[in-house]
Amino acid sequence: MNTFEKIYEQVRLIPKGKVATYGQIALLAGNPRWSRVVGYALHVNPDPDSIPCHRVVTKEGRLSPSFAFGGENIQKELLLGEGVSFIGTAVDMKSCQWRP
Repeated sequence: MNTFEKIYEQVRLIPKGKVATYGQIALLAGNPRWSRVVGYALHVNPDPDSIPCHRVVTKEGRLSPSFAFGGENIQKELLLGEGVSFIGTAVDMKSCQWRP
């Protein structure tokens, strides 16, 4: 299994209504230093229907300004549609961060 496949495997596990951070996915995929690699992998996500990359945010709960599938506003709409709550423009990480 290559690096991107390991990343996608972890992102698939994030449940609806929860988010994970880039660093969290990097750690779960096998290397805590892969945060940027996670971003690259999600940007070229080959199957957004089964790899919910919109559920990955920064450690502060910020959305991706370059969200590959329609931009930051689409990412926020997708998260709101799943019940993710926000404080201002950031995800409420206390209540919405996935804890595997």
